[in-house]
Amino acid sequence: MEIVGTRMIREDKTARQLFEAVMANPARNKFGFGQGLAIINVDVQQAYTRIDMFKTAYETDPRQIEHINTISRLAREKDMPVIWSRVAYKDDAADAGVWGTRTDTPDSLQNIRYDSERHAYDPRCEFGPHDLHYTKRMPSAFFETPLASYLQFRRVDTVVVTGGSTSGCVRATAVDALSHGYRTIVPIETCADKHESYHFANLTDLQLKYADVEPVQTVIDWLEAR
Repeated sequence: MEIVGTRMIREDKTARQLFEAVMANPARNKFGFGQGLAIINVDVQQAYTRIDMFKTAYETDPRQIEHINTISRLAREKDMPVIWSRVAYKDDAADAGVWGTRTDTPDSLQNIRYDSERHAYDPRCEFGPHDLHYTKRMPSAFFETPLASYLQFRRVDTVVVTGGSTSGCVRATAVDALSHGYRTIVPIETCADKHESYHFANLTDLQLKYADVEPVQTVIDWLEAR
């Protein structure tokens, strides 16, 4: 039998090394920026950012929230929308659905309660008076939320997805963004995960299939040039 496809490749490279190899390919086409951009900041809440408070929190780039604040501020200055999503559930966690059935500890996802310390935004976040805020219940910031209709109303064609985790809600949001027809950009320094393998493996997959994975400076430069 002649083989024209690919049997699964096995090699002794780390996820970071594979990511760097993919990013070093200058010939790869990009989706690029359109005309109307929105910043979607996913789950920048204490449950996932405050490594001094919660076991569920993680840090990849110590300047992550600083970078998120920078591109969010620049978008506001250009009258482009900034959206913040976070996750929480009601007291019996029934709205977590099957996602909330695998574990049940004080640190479990479904035990993030409305208006709790885990639900609260990281205090380093900087908000504008017209930013959109909402609490979601599933990984994607699009799933059963006002996001898609809001972006349509604001005539957005490009979304920049930040937050955490890279392998979870950032990835889910980026895939849904592409599925909704948006040019999708994931700035590297604005995302975080618990382990570099998860982080870089998912950035690699996003770059190959669903998004433009770019240094945050690329987004800054585009916004400053508008």
